[in-house]
Amino acid sequence: MIKAVLLDLDGTVYRGKEQCPDAAEAITRITNNGFEVRYLTNNSAARPNEITEKLIQMGIPCEPHWVLSSGIVAAKIIAQTYKTVGVVGNPGLIESLTEQGLEVTDFESAEAIVVGICHAFDYQMLRKASDAIRAGAKFYATNPDPTYPFENNRLAPGAGSIVSAVQTASGTIPILIGKPEHHMPEVVCQELNITPNQAVFAGDRLDTDILCAQNSGCLPWLVLTGVTATLQPNIPGSPTLMGLADYLISTNS
Repeated sequence: MIKAVLLDLDGTVYRGKEQCPDAAEAITRITNNGFEVRYLTNNSAARPNEITEKLIQMGIPCEPHWVLSSGIVAAKIIAQTYKTVGVVGNPGLIESLTEQGLEVTDFESAEAIVVGICHAFDYQMLRKASDAIRAGAKFYATNPDPTYPFENNRLAPGAGSIVSAVQTASGTIPILIGKPEHHMPEVVCQELNITPNQAVFAGDRLDTDILCAQNSGCLPWLVLTGVTATLQPNIPGSPTLMGLADYLISTNS
């Protein structure tokens, strides 16, 4: 029996400042029928309070502890082994790292380098980060997304575009933290004390969201409100999240 619904954000719940079709009504129905909801985003800069405020303004149910980003999970994993980290990322990623007790330092003295979405990314940052990795710093990437969707059906360069540059310059393959790896759903399932097959993971990308669901043992659910344009054979899905709400309520009643 499904007990929890894990939801991607960009392209599944919203696109930039726009709510995805049916998102508010569908998620409200899901929560009202007793399912736990958690939002899993590959956006390493996302902060729980900011995401919560954004969703509530859209009429979408949320509480800060419902939000888990690739940056938060990266911080938890890196802090298990290292104390200092160099960051290619936005302020939200830095906050997540320091909350776990990590010291954000210069690339030259960092034990680990973590790369996420970074609007200030430039050649100097690329050179210093890749130099540090070649010198022995452990290379972590928050996620491989080449793009992310926002308003008016446009796509912006994602963290994966920056990760690819650092990977090419350093000659090193990173340790991936976010989707499609299994880490994020595992953290949620542990916190909720459920097994992965008791959770459904809905998203709009086959190469990250759906693959993550499959890698972690969750039921995948594809929606067409973001990157993917057509439903796929052998993958449960619906045009919007309303189809997921209908499925959950009918099967768990």
